[in-house]
Amino acid sequence: MVMAVQDALGGREHAQLISADSALIYRGMDIGTAKPSTAELEQYPHKLINILEPTASYSAAEFVAAADAAILQALEQGKKPIVVGGTMMYLKCLSKGIADLPATDLATRSALEAELLDQGAEVLHQELAQRDSIVAAGIHPNNHQRLLRALAVIRATGNALSAQWASRASGTLLQRTGCTSETVIMMPANRALLHQRIAQRFEYMLGAGLLAEVQALMSRGDITRDMPSMRAVGYRQAWSHLSEEIDKQTFVEQGMAATRQLAKRQMTWLRKWPEGAVVTSDDPQEALGVIV
Repeated sequence: MVMAVQDALGGREHAQLISADSALIYRGMDIGTAKPSTAELEQYPHKLINILEPTASYSAAEFVAAADAAILQALEQGKKPIVVGGTMMYLKCLSKGIADLPATDLATRSALEAELLDQGAEVLHQELAQRDSIVAAGIHPNNHQRLLRALAVIRATGNALSAQWASRASGTLLQRTGCTSETVIMMPANRALLHQRIAQRFEYMLGAGLLAEVQALMSRGDITRDMPSMRAVGYRQAWSHLSEEIDKQTFVEQGMAATRQLAKRQMTWLRKWPEGAVVTSDDPQEALGVIV
């Protein structure tokens, strides 16, 4: 659909696609992320795809800086920048700004990782809830990366993270770049059809070699299942199956269920989006018409 948007706006010479997907940034993670093919990327170049190895982490702040640069570069080249993708936190931070939070030291992060292994995520989440209930409400105990990051900042500074967000937040997209923006939100009309398409998509990925892709990543020796890249939907379930912790049927069921849950979270974000043209339809052409 996003490729059709580029075509409708004059092709690659007149439009620039910019990915806002936290999994597409990684090289070697192609099938499970539904990444455009090499031929498609040649015809429809995307900024911020294949920019990191799966061993790397990538924060929302880094995304905003890179997206700002890509937007301004596109404008300088006379192209219409089109930010596409489904990582809602990235899109929110790009539009509304992100807190410029202090760095945390290695000793604090290492101590928290040890506590996580020893005490479990629920104990650390309870600490976060006591010290900053606002932030804790938005972080699931199983999201270890965000949980540890929030606690690390609080322990390093002694202040609630939510208070630091309020006092140190950077500017909006308009304030940072001078660019106004328009948002188009596509919501499914038929939930059952959405779930059917999710199942078909997952089955296609399996047929395309998802398990072989994850096996190759595991075999590299420098990637662990706790890295942000391997927490992506489909990859963490495949890792469990290839580690003989779950059988194939369970892997497929869990992978599809996780994808449905991701779609549900995305829709929850989008329903709360403050502005934007909302297209409730199962027809991509209808959304394309609104965008154009």
